[in-house]
Amino acid sequence: MKYEIGGRIRFFRKKSGLTQEQLAQKIDVTKNRVSNWEQGINRPDADIIGKICRALNVSPSSLLDVHLSDEELTPHEKEVITAYREKTDVQNAVDILLGIADK
Repeated sequence: MKYEIGGRIRFFRKKSGLTQEQLAQKIDVTKNRVSNWEQGINRPDADIIGKICRALNVSPSSLLDVHLSDEELTPHEKEVITAYREKTDVQNAVDILLGIADK
């Protein structure tokens, strides 16, 4: 089985102007591991997805190709997401409160 996430990692890595080695250094893995992901040989573990997203400056939904439709969000959830995106100065505090801050 060939994993599809590798093509998206390659696309966003190149878009970011990074080599496989540079990405590997940013997320503390080997270049071979990045290469294997991109070739579809294997896929990154769930705990490394966040690091990849931050290194490539891409959302998890874009990297994983999983997108919520408007129907799946309540009006309140949409409002919260909009406010979060607009108020970059409080994003870190919100992340800490939600337990999703970088550790």
